[in-house]
Amino acid sequence: MAVSDKVKKKLHELPDKPGVYLMRDRNGKVIYIGKAKSLRNRVRNYFQRGTLRSADAKIRGLIKSIDDFDFLIVNNDADAILTEGRMIKEYRPRYNTSFKDDKCFLLLRLNRNDPWPVLKLCRIRRNDTSTYFGPYASAASARAAKNFAEKRFGLRQCTPREPDKQTYKHCLDDIIRHCRAPCVGQITREDYLQRVDEATAFLKGERGDILKELQAEMEAESESLNFERAAVLRDTLVLLRRAVKQRARGLKSLVTKADEALEGLKQLQEALRLPALPRVIETFDISNISGTSATASMVVAIDGLPAKNRYRMFRINSVTGPDDPGMMAEATRRRYKRLVDENKPLPDLIVFDGGITQLRAGRAELDKLDLHHLPSVGLAKRYEEVYWDITNKSDPLRLPLDSPGLRVLTNIRDEAHRFALTYHRKIREKRIRDSALDEIPGIGEKRKLALLQHFGSVDRLRKARVDELAETPGIGHTFAELIHTCLHGGAKV
Repeated sequence: MAVSDKVKKKLHELPDKPGVYLMRDRNGKVIYIGKAKSLRNRVRNYFQRGTLRSADAKIRGLIKSIDDFDFLIVNNDADAILTEGRMIKEYRPRYNTSFKDDKCFLLLRLNRNDPWPVLKLCRIRRNDTSTYFGPYASAASARAAKNFAEKRFGLRQCTPREPDKQTYKHCLDDIIRHCRAPCVGQITREDYLQRVDEATAFLKGERGDILKELQAEMEAESESLNFERAAVLRDTLVLLRRAVKQRARGLKSLVTKADEALEGLKQLQEALRLPALPRVIETFDISNISGTSATASMVVAIDGLPAKNRYRMFRINSVTGPDDPGMMAEATRRRYKRLVDENKPLPDLIVFDGGITQLRAGRAELDKLDLHHLPSVGLAKRYEEVYWDITNKSDPLRLPLDSPGLRVLTNIRDEAHRFALTYHRKIREKRIRDSALDEIPGIGEKRKLALLQHFGSVDRLRKARVDELAETPGIGHTFAELIHTCLHGGAKV
């Protein structure tokens, strides 16, 4: 099985982490996008001899077309699913069969201002008074959460805004004891809204006790040899845990209570033996795809709370290839050299996303600037270990997972990761757009702008006929033919 040199080199660089991979053909075009719990295991599997022998025709065709690949590391499998779907919509690879439509992921919608609120599935989050839960990476998880909340809290499932006795005639929910039947006056609006609030708390991930009750019920059914019922409860529990965990993760943000944040800062000062309370914390994270379109983010927390007006972005210039420590070093050097040169205040603590390697890279740059006294740590994702000793003679610090100090660190680290991905995505999209147009001889900035304003995107531009291209202001028929030829690899229509 012939494998290109580019692929051979990158196979050795694959991390054992969840992520998304992009397969490219000889022309550099993305032909397939996939997700993996372990990028190393999943991508390497494509290039095993046994895979090519046993795969179906479609997979064999894909494998034979691969000349290069890129990958993007994410936090977990759910993030991989969401990122995969978004990138498939963006690139439209010909070997992908899923996510090719324009559907969004499922959400749950609940409008408490309705007379008798009801949970609804939807795919668009509107700017209204409703509360939205999700998006859910799995449609099964979304529907399981909806069905369980309706049955557990007695919420109605009928569609009329104000159900009445006529509605009741066509409904079986009350008969099977799921709905509290507001249509026939079996519950007051006040009591119903209380149940709505309880369902809301559950869907937000604030009622973990309910899942524990379901777990106990499943175990009791199993002990009673009611295996069929136990299996149903088990499957429901798996879907609910996935849905609630994803919702809790989606809502996970910076610490918002000042007293809890202050408690966390005090704990960090004591645990890290800091000379002062770390009131100003600056955190760095790196985002790139196989070393391309690399960016670094720096987010700031003051008194443990976000200070978004002080966030900064760095487009990495001096590092090529997948070298996160080198990128971390560049961002650190640029940030603190400027503070030193302009005689501006320094933070009380610097946090580098990553373990001992990232900490050493950042620490080396600080030492070059004579900032030996500036406290810094590295926060490793796998076990949430806090590295503070670059000699590695001391064990990393492990704060209790529920401690306010660790929450301050992980929340600001997650915010840095989100901020870095956002900026990285903008650069990547601009690069894709520009590279497609820049290959056209004589295009110029004015013509590029005119084309993008006329068609809205390169994707629409690529689908346009020659006569449609010629209608763009400043683009004649001759140049329209040239554009069409360049965008379609020599083919004319």
